[in-house]
Amino acid sequence: MADETFENLPKEQRRSLIRRAAYRPLLSAAALVFVYFVIPMENLESASAIGGLVLGLVFVGALFAWQIRKIVRAEHPGLQAIEGLGLMLPGYLLAFATLYHLMSLSGPENFNEPLTKVDSLYFTLVCFSTVGFGDITATTEVSRAIVSAQIVGNLFLIAVGVRVITAAVRLGQRRKGAAT
Repeated sequence: MADETFENLPKEQRRSLIRRAAYRPLLSAAALVFVYFVIPMENLESASAIGGLVLGLVFVGALFAWQIRKIVRAEHPGLQAIEGLGLMLPGYLLAFATLYHLMSLSGPENFNEPLTKVDSLYFTLVCFSTVGFGDITATTEVSRAIVSAQIVGNLFLIAVGVRVITAAVRLGQRRKGAAT
């Protein structure tokens, strides 16, 4: 049986796999962002809003577990890991952006200024990528607690999530090697 590791594939097939690993997550992220901006968000008090947030968090957790399984079983685990991260990360960030937007609508005092959907996404990205610019700040205990939870989640995602994904890639490569 021929060795079908990524490095031994024909150049055009490698390029095709890389394009797929890049385009699918980009399209998925674009679809998630589209849904974020299209779905009406009115307040956090309604049971449907709270249920939606819980479902969103469950969805992100299930998506993570599903992607780990796909990585382990993939023909090319490293490429599948790229696809998985490209789907999981936008889902995680958009869940917090949604929460911040709804918090701002339901209690304008939660932040130092009212947050639009764009502002909420911006604030989420700033909290994820840096220690914050200080232009938008959480001003109540509840909003600070949720921002703190995001920061802890960010650290967990970076520290543990990346390790789990790396371990899944290695396991997938060993599984593939044992099958040949």
